Amino acid sequence: MGAGFFLERYSAMGHELRGDERTKRAIRVNTLLSGREEVVGRLEARGARLTGIPWLRNGFYVEGGEASFGASFEYLLGLYSIQEAAAQFPVEVLRPGEGEVVLDMCAAPGGKTTQMAAWMENRGAIVAVDVRRDRLYALENNLERTGVENCVAYHADAVGLDYGGTLFDKILLDAPCSGNYVTDRSWFSKRSIGDVEGNAAEQRRLLGAAVGQLRHGGTLVYTTCSLEPEEDELNVQWLMDNHDIMLEEVVGPGSHALTEVLGRSLSSELARCRRFWPDETGTQGFFVAKVVKP
Repeated sequence: MGAGFFLERYSAMGHELRGDERTKRAIRVNTLLSGREEVVGRLEARGARLTGIPWLRNGFYVEGGEASFGASFEYLLGLYSIQEAAAQFPVEVLRPGEGEVVLDMCAAPGGKTTQMAAWMENRGAIVAVDVRRDRLYALENNLERTGVENCVAYHADAVGLDYGGTLFDKILLDAPCSGNYVTDRSWFSKRSIGDVEGNAAEQRRLLGAAVGQLRHGGTLVYTTCSLEPEEDELNVQWLMDNHDIMLEEVVGPGSHALTEVLGRSLSSELARCRRFWPDETGTQGFFVAKVVKP
């Protein structure tokens, strides 16, 4: 199918992308174990240049430095995580609190799980679920490395897991998706519209289950790192059409989500969701929706 097909679609959505955009290296300070000033000081002493990301609580762009940021003493101690800037944003939208019970439906490798634990200051409870055992090893390692104490992890399909009657205050569904070319240089050569449609169907299965596990008044953040509307706006439209939910405004960088796409007119409420276009945000492509169950 190739780059041309997808780039033409993005052009029809209002963005003339080249297909070679790349994202900056970013980290997130782990406030469970350290403070912003300490981590910045340690890394700058090694020749790195850190710039705070204004729309993130503890995110920094990092340039320079003497060694790999994934093998530094500070990283191994859990003082920070390597986490792309846009990938840090969904937890900023969810804002899990200290006394809440939170579900992370597709948790591995755990970047957002550990970020939620930091927001919660290791209080409350996080149930982290992932269907792939090989990815759970990375999740378990990240939980241990970053000092997370309020999380239990399950190897299971989040749709079929017995939660013992628990309804959650907040749910993060960082759904398995098609990804995008910004962080995968071979993306165009291995993606087809069939892949996108298959992922969209799986995401709808997860979305329906998420609403069922959410307490009334609770919040679900649905997010993908896909630019494809089948996995983003069209899935949220499906959710609105089939479940009693409301969309809340997502405030941040990027653009309002699309309300006219692929020849379809969608609900005007879709504009409350947020799209990260690489040419606007300097990040990978991302989509974030904030759903409330009345």
